[in-house]
Amino acid sequence: MERLHSAPCQRSYTGTFVVLSASGTVASSRIWHACDGQRQMERVEALSGTPRTVFRRNDEVRTFLPQSRIVRADRRESSGLFPRVPLVSGTSIAQFYAARSLGQERVAGLVADVVWFKPLDTLRFGYRLWSEQGTGLVMKLQTLGPDGQVLEQAAFSELDLNASVRVDQLMRMMDATAGYKIVAPVVVKTTAEAQGWTLRQSVAGFVPVSCHRRATASAEEAPSVLQCLYSDGLASVSLFIEAFDAQRHPQQPQVSHMGATQLLAQRVLPDVWLTAVGAVPLQTLRLFAGQLERVR
Repeated sequence: MERLHSAPCQRSYTGTFVVLSASGTVASSRIWHACDGQRQMERVEALSGTPRTVFRRNDEVRTFLPQSRIVRADRRESSGLFPRVPLVSGTSIAQFYAARSLGQERVAGLVADVVWFKPLDTLRFGYRLWSEQGTGLVMKLQTLGPDGQVLEQAAFSELDLNASVRVDQLMRMMDATAGYKIVAPVVVKTTAEAQGWTLRQSVAGFVPVSCHRRATASAEEAPSVLQCLYSDGLASVSLFIEAFDAQRHPQQPQVSHMGATQLLAQRVLPDVWLTAVGAVPLQTLRLFAGQLERVR
């Protein structure tokens, strides 16, 4: 897992990747990736859906929306872009997944090692992961349901590991915001405990990764939201905690899913609204919601 995590920093590449969900939804993007010492740069251009281009410079992310001439600026520890393998301290993948080699297969014309991570409980999905044999770069990832069905697949359809992509070139493109309105939330790094929240009992295998309080520059536009991220080293769950607003929030709990990603939104206290999101079974999100407790 350490090799898979560090692989994107080893070389530059370009490629086209496609995300396919079990419902038949397809999304494709073009990616340019470069690394210069400690700096990682990415440009991801959507080839389907609403036109948008996402740039990432380490943890700084800017999303260009050309139709509205808006740039959404944010900071996050993971851009949420495939392919990305987290490296989370304090987790034990071997305790909650059984890893098995499935041999080698070709993906986008390159030989990849295939590993199946089978969950050892019902709180997480399984994964099949293809990594390029020479670099360890993740080329294909399948999220598997309880019966082994593919809930979602993300894979490169074309990949050039010898592309001449430079960090400074992508940086200039990321900083070319003339003619765009920049919208940036105020983000403050914190912890759940510092904000008065805790889990009465941790959800097996999931450890806290990060926690931020987010608000728009104008408090009148939207209230602040606390986002806390938990991961078991493969799967992750985000908890969004905010004040309940009868005009914006329904009275009944809301459940939805897209591909492998599940969403649970509900009132957890008379004055608190929780939205839990993650590529995990719905029962895992319900467990998080049930364990959330306000301590002050």
